[in-house]
Amino acid sequence: MTDPVYAASESRYEQMPYRRCGRSGVLLPALSLGLWHNFGSFKPFQEIKAMAHYAFDHGICHFDLANNYGPAYGTAEETFGHLMADSLKPYRDELFISTKAGWDMWPGPYGNWGSRKYLMASLDQSLKRMNLDYVDVFYSHRYDPATPLEETMQALVDIVRQGKALYAGISRYPTPKAAEAFRYLAERDVPCLLYQDRYNIIDRAPAEAGQLDLGWQNGTGFISFSPLQQGLLTNRYLNGIPADSRMARNTSLKQSVLTETVLESLRGLDAIAQRRGQSLAGMALFWLLRDERVTSVIIGASSVAQIEDNLKALDFLSFSEEELQEIEQFSVRIRESGI
Repeated sequence: MTDPVYAASESRYEQMPYRRCGRSGVLLPALSLGLWHNFGSFKPFQEIKAMAHYAFDHGICHFDLANNYGPAYGTAEETFGHLMADSLKPYRDELFISTKAGWDMWPGPYGNWGSRKYLMASLDQSLKRMNLDYVDVFYSHRYDPATPLEETMQALVDIVRQGKALYAGISRYPTPKAAEAFRYLAERDVPCLLYQDRYNIIDRAPAEAGQLDLGWQNGTGFISFSPLQQGLLTNRYLNGIPADSRMARNTSLKQSVLTETVLESLRGLDAIAQRRGQSLAGMALFWLLRDERVTSVIIGASSVAQIEDNLKALDFLSFSEEELQEIEQFSVRIRESGI
């Protein structure tokens, strides 16, 4: 028995606020869907399709990928290519698709960092995997201190001029190098559309290092990833470490992080969220979206239920000054613990 033909919800654009991306013509949904850990080879395709359809039906039209997302490398893009062939192709012009290159992808000297050869070869591979003629934005995924910035940026310029990407973006660049990149791109009439970095209640680096202000002044949008600190800013660890959790596997989220001080502070944040009628995850997302400098927040999800819960972050009113002060106190305690 075959699945019925997918038809997107007619009310999909009524349910999502959209924000201007810098000084461009692009509007992005307040929440975007990241296809990082839960869209690779180990996840059943039917579950992935259900998540993608639910997201799009609720106005999430931006899907964020990278060449090595999986696991294994490339499989998230392959999965997205299957989605395009299966159900999303009729909606291509409604979708905003990003991918990146800059981290390890294949062996040898040309499968990592920021050379022109790597970026161009990687994007060609990504387009094939995703069944796309172009992406909407292509990022240099990290600053490469061993490659001249001009080489990396000129590769982005040429990729846009070749029509393989509509816009250029950068991710995880030190503030002075981000400023240089913005200047180089603007001088060649390919302004940087988006700057992407990790930003959340706990990790304030983009604000503290000036990237948020720099992007705002430059007319570049800012998009946050890891808004829930890899699940730490959820109710998942408030009563210990679940056996099926990322922390239990002791991989990207180490068990050593969950000290008594951190756990007590997370419970304090959760208490604030409960008083507001929110989940901890929803409050953490709304905390980011209260800042006009943040164009969009990339959520990760392993189920439709998680996307549904994250969308509830859009339903709440602003924070009181007292709430923001409490959040700050707990976040400082967590940061001082060494996270």
